[in-house]
Amino acid sequence: MNRTGPALDPAASGIVYPEDRLPWSQTLAAGFQHVIAMFGGTVLGPLLMGFDTNVALLFSGIATLIFYGLLQGRIPSYLGSSFSFIGAVIAVTGWTPQSTGLNPHIDAALSGIIAAGALYAAIGLLVMATGTAWIERLLPPVLTGTIVAIIGLNLAPVSVGDIGKTPFDQLIGLLTLLLIAVLAVYFPPGSVRRRMSILIGIVIAYVVYYLLANLGLAHAIGLMPGARISFDAVRDAAWFGLPRFTTPSFSTTSVTLIAPIAIVLVAENLGHIKAIGGMLGREAAFNGLIGRAFLADGVATIVSAACGGTGVTTYAENMGVMRVTGNFASRTFAAAAGFAILFGLSPKLGALIHTIPLPVLGGLSFVIFGIITAVGAGIWVQNGVSFTRSRNLITVGSALVAGSANLTITLGGLSFGGIATATFLAIGVYHLLGLVEREA
Repeated sequence: MNRTGPALDPAASGIVYPEDRLPWSQTLAAGFQHVIAMFGGTVLGPLLMGFDTNVALLFSGIATLIFYGLLQGRIPSYLGSSFSFIGAVIAVTGWTPQSTGLNPHIDAALSGIIAAGALYAAIGLLVMATGTAWIERLLPPVLTGTIVAIIGLNLAPVSVGDIGKTPFDQLIGLLTLLLIAVLAVYFPPGSVRRRMSILIGIVIAYVVYYLLANLGLAHAIGLMPGARISFDAVRDAAWFGLPRFTTPSFSTTSVTLIAPIAIVLVAENLGHIKAIGGMLGREAAFNGLIGRAFLADGVATIVSAACGGTGVTTYAENMGVMRVTGNFASRTFAAAAGFAILFGLSPKLGALIHTIPLPVLGGLSFVIFGIITAVGAGIWVQNGVSFTRSRNLITVGSALVAGSANLTITLGGLSFGGIATATFLAIGVYHLLGLVEREA
């Protein structure tokens, strides 16, 4: 292992730092692990907006490489489909998740996503030119911690939905959760097995599901098995093929309604940077990269939307994987990006990932989304956020309720989902109360 940073012992600390270089075999396996973690969200996002999922996969990989290149690998992150755009895209196109086929009006939405990316990149340039003081005042630790926690809580119902309602599915989901948790704790810190604990847990759970459902062993233990894993789509899919690209068309309405989503992405990305910096003890170093991170995410969103992809954002799912495994090596994300590009260009490989049963993904997401929520709380602890102050208590409490309940607000035909609503609510309430607060 080569290290260009401080002389730290990863075997003792259990941490693999961004600049560390693991053997390629481990890097590729860890990258594939990250692909599995992001796959559900990166595919679900475009499905809910009517985008081509292979385009989304392809450009999530390209976006991650853009982020990796502009940050020179100093902040480990994976970029996938952003859920913050869903309400606005549906409002612009009139498409609903219940519609069949692809969204025929994606072209109009793309101009708005490009505008959001441009605004996001401009904010990044402004931060690079003026420093981070104003963004820190706009989004202090009490808010960044809240936003990170909101993401985990808002996604929690996805975990419950994926696990399902039948005893068999719930058993598989809880087994997956338990496997990942036990392996992550049992394997020695700094070991290859610890860094691969999520992937190992998923493989074991997948095999157990196959034995119980496909081979009928569930009946032997008195359970009604779930749906069999079908490989028909894998067999029928082509090995390689270009996805369906879409050329944007300019729409004033789209730009007006979608561009403000950039503010949500700023808050989300800032929360992720703070969280990862806190995990690594590199808050000060990461603060100097905030503007460049915003710029990179904005550029990546523009590139994605220019070819028919969704808006992208740094993924909390992958942040959870880093926290569980202790592997923050940036080259892992370059490998993950390569796999995503390969899956985007290979319908067969994409179909193979789709064979992972939902209860298995549900058990995985239980671990990851729970960790995301806990990391948000960690930001409060690390920065000494006081909950004896009514301003902090009311801000955090109201935003967490709005986010966890997925409060959706529609204004003038524009729909704001739970994460966006809770983010704007937290920022607005905190600064409004600041105008009238009387210090003790």
